[in-house]
Amino acid sequence: MGYKILAINPGSTSTKVALYDEERPLLDLTLRHSTEELAQYPDILDQLDWRRGLILAALREKEFRLADLSAVIGRGGLIRPIPAGVYEVNSRMRYDLRNARMKHACNLGGLLAAQIAHMAKVKAYIADPPVVDEMDDVARITGMPMCQRKSIFHALNQKAIARLHCSRTGLVYEEARLIVAHMGGGISVAAHRRGRIVDVNNALDGDGPFAPDRAGSIPSSELIKACFSGQHSEEELLKFVSSKGGLVAYLGTNSVIQVMERIARGDQRARKVLDAMCYNISKQIGAMAAVLEGDVQGILLTGGIAYNEPVVEYIRRHCQFIAPVTVYPGENELEALVHNALAVLRGQISPKVYK
Repeated sequence: MGYKILAINPGSTSTKVALYDEERPLLDLTLRHSTEELAQYPDILDQLDWRRGLILAALREKEFRLADLSAVIGRGGLIRPIPAGVYEVNSRMRYDLRNARMKHACNLGGLLAAQIAHMAKVKAYIADPPVVDEMDDVARITGMPMCQRKSIFHALNQKAIARLHCSRTGLVYEEARLIVAHMGGGISVAAHRRGRIVDVNNALDGDGPFAPDRAGSIPSSELIKACFSGQHSEEELLKFVSSKGGLVAYLGTNSVIQVMERIARGDQRARKVLDAMCYNISKQIGAMAAVLEGDVQGILLTGGIAYNEPVVEYIRRHCQFIAPVTVYPGENELEALVHNALAVLRGQISPKVYK
């Protein structure tokens, strides 16, 4: 009997669940949540018991006993900035997840893991949450002392893809110099230097390339004018930054596939906007190359958008002079969570303590 791991990745409209026996998947499903279902819960935290019930029902349907679990691991939330690694969910983390500075479904990951682990009498973990902070101090400083740059990005998939690439190419992650671009609803482009992510754009609330539903960096004076124009509320502008900007603002959709279909029908505006997004991603990759002083061993493209060959080809054409471009489409976050839990159970790494 091998170690059996339950991994949980809650998103805004779904809860992804995977059950593994060592490296062998036993269950991999996405529990989708309709707008009507979500509307019953005024706050994201109010969804906790409901989502836990859905997960437990899915396990019962597979006739899996909680007593057979070895560990439960959830996607990390927007807690305090911490170094990368695997953390056991403790009381301090649970408090911070419930009182996180920003409301996001990922805050449910550690809480769901802790509740189900308690029922199974095993330990609960998170790994490489979005607030992983390994940035060089120089990367934090802006021209306004009251506005420092923050590290909020797709840390879990960034780390997993970088390590996967190193294992496939004979590199050692702790010695490698890589640029990883995660391209999903948000886009993060990071410089990985000797096992640390020393610089990365804030992919959640306003930095770097614009994305399918996020505005990215905005010219400061134009943003200030919009704030005081009287035409937009604070809530509207915050939504532009984090959920209603980018492709949604220009084209009314966050689906790159739909945008490409419109381009195929001759929609030149759609082509221009998609090219602009790819252009901004490429430009951010160039900036990260400067962070690594031009010594880059690989550029890795990942996330759901990496399935779209025209996007990949645009970025490759603009960036392959820096380093070879390799594509790892998709997120692979559940698998990454499982591998992190297995490393703890096998004694390969020790879990860190959240303080």
